[in-house]
Amino acid sequence: MNERSAERLERLREALKREGSISLAAAARLCRVSEMTVRRDIAASHGAIASFGGHLVMADNPQFAVAYHLDTQRDRFAGAKQRLGNAALEMIEEGDTLFIDCGTTLMPLCAQIPREMNVTVVTYALNVANLFAQRDMPNMRLVVLGGLYYASSQSFGGQDVTSAIRRLGINKAFLSAAGVHADKGASCFHFHEVAPKQAAIEHAERRILVADESKLDVMRAAFFAELSDFDAILTSGEPGRDWLGRGVSVAPDRIEIV
Repeated sequence: MNERSAERLERLREALKREGSISLAAAARLCRVSEMTVRRDIAASHGAIASFGGHLVMADNPQFAVAYHLDTQRDRFAGAKQRLGNAALEMIEEGDTLFIDCGTTLMPLCAQIPREMNVTVVTYALNVANLFAQRDMPNMRLVVLGGLYYASSQSFGGQDVTSAIRRLGINKAFLSAAGVHADKGASCFHFHEVAPKQAAIEHAERRILVADESKLDVMRAAFFAELSDFDAILTSGEPGRDWLGRGVSVAPDRIEIV
């Protein structure tokens, strides 16, 4: 590592101590170099600085530590997720192209789409792709978006994923979230999920947020959308009714409690 690179890394460390995270573009402006040079500096930091979905963080910052593992989430609120899958299924029509997000919330929906239904499924989630690959659905087309693989969420990230989403005609995007806050919007644990979620929200004809009751009034590190960005929000149980009753700043006819 040369002297200039060391100086830039120290400048980034000071910024990250103050801010917690900064975007790659902001880091490049701060250091007055290209984003590629920042990436090279990070690679030379021996793991001290990490890059997640276009944001830089200190690798030892507990706020951004991986706190979500697919296996531990699979059986949480299983009944609620099943009801949410039933409600989401009613929104799907023959010929739809569907974007299905990562995580476990949308897995019941994937399992319930009728065998003979003519749909195209677009996903960057390995667990979603594996489920459809194992089903005998003769009229289904599966589009799996690849990139750098993240084992904790069994999903792929990177520019190739978001570029592919922008090229596709998506009728309905089913999005999951780790946090759904009335004021702070929808968020997730992992920064690499932000770009594909936002690309799907931007380009889909209809955007549906699906979140069980455990996600309500929760805020995670990686914000990806305001609640007003969704055409419909599906959530569950008495906590969902209480949440809606507190005057959530979304029209009540756009929220369904199952």
